[in-house]
Amino acid sequence: MEQKQKIYEALEQMQIPYEVYEHPAAHTIEDIDALDIFRDKPWVAKNLFLRDEKGRRHFLVVMDKDKQADLKYIRDQLGTSRLSFASEERLMKHLKLTKGSVTPLGIMNDEELAVELAFDKDLVGREMIGVHPNDNTATVFLSYADLSQFIKSHGNPIHLIHL
Repeated sequence: MEQKQKIYEALEQMQIPYEVYEHPAAHTIEDIDALDIFRDKPWVAKNLFLRDEKGRRHFLVVMDKDKQADLKYIRDQLGTSRLSFASEERLMKHLKLTKGSVTPLGIMNDEELAVELAFDKDLVGREMIGVHPNDNTATVFLSYADLSQFIKSHGNPIHLIHL
């Protein structure tokens, strides 16, 4: 079954309301901005898949698309060793996603619960956050509360950090 269809079915099963916008493949935030289709929905998330120095801990950092990430500051808040971007192989192993399709909804593919989520505190309470449904040809909009419920139901840890 297609990756995004699995997400839609999981959201419906959990009775989580969402809106879907189909669009050409968008691999980066710059691609999303260039599409110029979310003017009325400004809260699209940027997602960073990171690993600690020894590759024992993996983090998916979720923040507003217009924010910059300071890996040292994130590291200090998560209480871990030096952070760096994880490889595409690790991304595939843990979330079964490809570069450009990274999303907190990819947690559904994390059978070992090896990935910790780190949300920017500024996302808490948002009524609408745009994320890919495990496929970069669509964006799903749902509330922060529903997104965190989806993740918690799967069992992955969630951290709240300041960015």
